[in-house]
Amino acid sequence: MVIKFSLEMLETGYIELVKLLKATGVCPSGGMAKIAISEGKVRVDRLVELRKGRKIRRGQKVEFKGSMIEVE
Repeated sequence: MVIKFSLEMLETGYIELVKLLKATGVCPSGGMAKIAISEGKVRVDRLVELRKGRKIRRGQKVEFKGSMIEVE
């Protein structure tokens, strides 16, 4: 499943990885998102990402449990 996420509403131009997983509904809570990241189950641009506060910007793709989040 592909999920598109727009950064237009955010003033910073980025969103932290843990917040993105929660905002898109891929993880039902921030706590579950933190656990998934720390267990190496989340990929950013095809590479395993272990940093919960990783800044995700336009053009990046996040993968988790069969879902692909495309940040626009």
